[in-house]
Amino acid sequence: MSREERRLAIVGGGWAGLATAVRAVERGWQVSVFEASRHWGGRARALEIPWPVDLPNPEGLPVLRLDNGQHILIGAYTDTRRMMQKVGVTEERALYPMPLSLRFPDGHGLATPPWARRWPAPLDVLAGIVTAAGWTWSERWAFLQATLSWRLRGFECAPEMTVERLCDNLPERVKQDVIDPLCVAALNTPMGQASAQVFLRVLRDALLSEALPPYRSADLLLPMMDQGSLFPDKAVEWLTERGAELGLGQRILGLRPNAKGWQLQGTSDLVYQHVVLACPAAEAARLVRQLERPGDQAQEWVQATESLQYEPIATTYVLTQHAPPWADTLPMLALRSGPAQFVFDRSRLGGPSGLLAFVSSACRLDREALQSAVLTQAREQLGLQDAQALLTVVEKRATFACTPGLRRPGHQVAVGLWAAGDAIDGPYPATLEGAVRSGLAVADSLPQ
Repeated sequence: MSREERRLAIVGGGWAGLATAVRAVERGWQVSVFEASRHWGGRARALEIPWPVDLPNPEGLPVLRLDNGQHILIGAYTDTRRMMQKVGVTEERALYPMPLSLRFPDGHGLATPPWARRWPAPLDVLAGIVTAAGWTWSERWAFLQATLSWRLRGFECAPEMTVERLCDNLPERVKQDVIDPLCVAALNTPMGQASAQVFLRVLRDALLSEALPPYRSADLLLPMMDQGSLFPDKAVEWLTERGAELGLGQRILGLRPNAKGWQLQGTSDLVYQHVVLACPAAEAARLVRQLERPGDQAQEWVQATESLQYEPIATTYVLTQHAPPWADTLPMLALRSGPAQFVFDRSRLGGPSGLLAFVSSACRLDREALQSAVLTQAREQLGLQDAQALLTVVEKRATFACTPGLRRPGHQVAVGLWAAGDAIDGPYPATLEGAVRSGLAVADSLPQ
């Protein structure tokens, strides 16, 4: 098949679509990427606002670049990290690495001690359990036993089990300090509704998988730059240099199959041998539903896609004139008793002094109530009496609800028609790693 006969269209320029494009270009495909919005990155992207007058601006910059949501990577996200490296992202400049830490403002919680970093995984994390601050020995022993038991069972459980049921016998402090924040951070689904099998899969990879040096699998990797710079912008540069066609503000109106492949309504009359739907699941379902003769496989795909339920994530950016009391030691803390589960000191992550990001996962408060509750957390838990809200960004469909026995749509929709994204069937929940892996899986499934 000549290069002219190896045309691939990708609908959607998020992390899954761009990962698909990079791998497909490497495999010799002539790639076109169509993104309906005016930005690359999908639900992990940069946004710009006028520089706040209350925020120090020593460089006199006109705009402040934030993210539509604060993200965390872990060392086990090997495909995401490889893809970032491929397009020219320097990890040492892009990521702030820290050992697994779920410390709260009172100093309690689990954290890998520095001296255990020399130990092989998972002994380093087990050392964190044994030394967890604020826990009794019985609480530490209970979690240690549970962790070893899960490992002996291969991190497998009944598909219908929830995380809450999996952890029934654990002490309340362990559930509050570790299980609940980990579950919400990884699956964005409350413990009582979250899939234990997916939760255990993430734990297994974090504890036992082989990471790319210099980081360990359980390391938390906090972005030191906005989400656009972390991968999408570099991917677009890499693709453009290699002849890919990329277009923003190009919404695909429909799909039309013919004997040679597919045509996309809303673009040129080119025929593409294969099309990858890497847009939001609801948009992909709309396009497939409109096919004149979708066939059984495509109809089943639409049914699975439309059965997905979604969870929101909100990021509230807060300004303060006082350095957080924990800022000298950690760039991130876990929080209790409020909508936000984590707070990030953006000044430690490449941002301006006095800017904090509070992340509220699976939270359904309206914007005004959410901001009020977050400011209460900032004042009561962090002692920041002057805290004021700058901006709250809500992604209403940030992730799918990762529930037990969930039937997710597959990669192939019809002959020559594919789907990629964090909601597509795979071992991971709705994470950047899940999106990237999905895109690579589709690109690797295309014919040579």
